[in-house]
Amino acid sequence: MKSFFLYFIRVFQKDSATKSSNFNLRMMHGINRISIIMFTFALLVMLYRALFK
Repeated sequence: MKSFFLYFIRVFQKDSATKSSNFNLRMMHGINRISIIMFTFALLVMLYRALFK
């Protein structure tokens, strides 16, 4: 569980200039950011509908 939260924090941090990363790795992290945001939004919508319907 700890590794999941460490990854979650690392995905949303800015890239360090000392780390070398290629285009594919940057795109993978970008897609992961989008999917995490969409998942969180969907959970919030489901929670809202469950509480106020």
